Amino acid sequence: MNFDFLTKYYSFFIQGTKFTVFIAFFSVILGIIFGTILSLMRISNNKILKVVSTSYIEFMRGTPLLVQLFIIYYGLDFSNLIGGSFGDIASGIVTLSLNSAAYVAEIIRSGIQSVDKGQMEAARSLGMTYKMAMRYVIYPQAFKNILPALVNEFIVVIKESSIVSIIGIHELMYNADTVRGVTFRPFEPLIIAAIIYFILTTSLSRLLGNLERRLKLSD
Repeated sequence: MNFDFLTKYYSFFIQGTKFTVFIAFFSVILGIIFGTILSLMRISNNKILKVVSTSYIEFMRGTPLLVQLFIIYYGLDFSNLIGGSFGDIASGIVTLSLNSAAYVAEIIRSGIQSVDKGQMEAARSLGMTYKMAMRYVIYPQAFKNILPALVNEFIVVIKESSIVSIIGIHELMYNADTVRGVTFRPFEPLIIAAIIYFILTTSLSRLLGNLERRLKLSD
């Protein structure tokens, strides 16, 4: 193996990594926001909200991410609405966030339901409203339970973000393929991309471990 091409094309990998982190970060943030709304709809007493949220979650989890990407990319056509590469990036972020929201919704729902029902009863007996009890009693406990799953979802989104290279977004995988084509080295650029993905995901895992230890100390 020969990695001499890195001296000339290392900037491709740096720029691609920036785009990958950018896309994954905003996809997870939007996914958490939308997923929280879906989870609350799922556990509500309103049958219509339950049906809507359940149908959405089942559809997004039951169809390939690639199909969802093409539907949003060609159906919503952000390239014309926003213009240029920003439209392509918006398509990628929207697709990943909508897909992630379905999984986050189930994570949050299971976290809320894992909290002992007596916690809600105790909070209500102290005079708290339902919203206050959820905000100050249930959510903090649920967050500790679902934190590992949320970080794992972030890691999954980082890896799945490589699929947006199909619509021409210059993230890590797209730039790695570009280097492969320019240098006529089909293998080595993929090794570099894999190492970068590994560094990103293991760094998140270490951050999770530190955060979990701090939360245990605060108990």
